[in-house]
Amino acid sequence: MSQNLKFAVIGGGSWATAIAKMLCVNLDEISWYMRNDAAIEHIQKYKHNPNYLSSVEFDTTKLKLTNNINEAVEYADYLIFAIPSAFLNAELEPLTVSLENKIIFSAIKGIVPETSLIVGEHFHIQYDIPYYNIGVITGPCHAEEVALERLSYLTIACGDPDKACTVAKKLSSNYIKAKISDDIIGTEYAAMLKNIYAIAAGIAHGLGYGDNFQSVMMSNGIREMRKFIKKVHKMKRDINDSAYLGDLLVTGYSVFSRNRMFGNMIGKGYTVKSAMMEMSMVAEGYYATKSAYKLNQGYGAKTPIIDAVYAVLYEGKNAKTVFKKLTESLD
Repeated sequence: MSQNLKFAVIGGGSWATAIAKMLCVNLDEISWYMRNDAAIEHIQKYKHNPNYLSSVEFDTTKLKLTNNINEAVEYADYLIFAIPSAFLNAELEPLTVSLENKIIFSAIKGIVPETSLIVGEHFHIQYDIPYYNIGVITGPCHAEEVALERLSYLTIACGDPDKACTVAKKLSSNYIKAKISDDIIGTEYAAMLKNIYAIAAGIAHGLGYGDNFQSVMMSNGIREMRKFIKKVHKMKRDINDSAYLGDLLVTGYSVFSRNRMFGNMIGKGYTVKSAMMEMSMVAEGYYATKSAYKLNQGYGAKTPIIDAVYAVLYEGKNAKTVFKKLTESLD
């Protein structure tokens, strides 16, 4: 029966492109929704996404490209969302097709600003989707390395292990290894938080701090992540697993990390607005920083790194001064 399941990718960015590439290895057809008509026409004609991971060549006979989200949702049993969290609400506004009985997996690393919820919670509360029909796709994995077909690892989390296994199987290939997890909430919060720590790593680099300091900050970052997630969702988990620590490390250190790049620009003296204008892709950690900081006002976890990034990005404080103070609180 699982062979007949239909998949749709919702989004047009780098992660959506990478996921479409992965699915096309194992499926004869997928639906792919994106808003950009010009990108759809380009893919149909040239077999490449003109804006993201343009090295990926698609067999267009496998793609049902559409700019109508209702068409994509109606087609599929499994919906994989890969839209920046800041824009998810707006993308869902035209939706008139019911999500009832749809299985939703999120490859989104952030919090929906309008509801201050991670994506899984957003779909559960706003659309009444049961948690057993909600899952998360997380790393450690960069879309750019998927495009290069470098060996990469994914973690697929869902309350229903059969659904997690189905998605893991459809995304796996000779260069993608996927394992499953039952920690839906924890892995999704970790995917959001690691972007904030990557911004911190970038700011530190931009300010001239070296690898020695950044290794200490990443060590503190994983402990900070553990405290935060434990406050949000207490369950048995090993924070040193790849879905948590591995994802943090690849995002904090990789040259492909948009969040590290954004932070590096801030550390070098760019304003938030100018850094955003300079970048062609969204740095999810910018939006996540505000959400995590506000959420933690209720949880009360000790989060000096999140607090420092928030002070720089949202309170306009001097990065050099803030990070000098941060160095005194790390160990």
